[in-house]
Amino acid sequence: MPIHKILLVDDSKTELHHVSGLLTRRGYAVRTAENGEDALRRLAEESPDLILMDVVMPGQNGFQLTRAITRDPRWSTIPVIMCTSKNQETDRVWGMRQGARDYIVKPVDGDELIAKIKSLE
Repeated sequence: MPIHKILLVDDSKTELHHVSGLLTRRGYAVRTAENGEDALRRLAEESPDLILMDVVMPGQNGFQLTRAITRDPRWSTIPVIMCTSKNQETDRVWGMRQGARDYIVKPVDGDELIAKIKSLE
């Protein structure tokens, strides 16, 4: 399934700007959310082809939100890539156990991110 629409979830406006710019320059349509509540609202409005999920956010963190999304029948087919500054192997393993399909550590390398997205198509 080709990936065109991406939901980018991150509480950092700088990171949202950087990653969404990187993705839109590569032809992706990007919607953003700054927290879990905002992300769930965006999902209810329109299902993306992929979710890029930060971990450290106020309220519901990215691990919790990924678990909720990947276990919800409405969204369980949408792949999630964790995109976070948490760089420990235990964090990566935990993210994958929550249902994430891949894991990338910030600062985001554009070529690495695009390769991970393409591998899910």
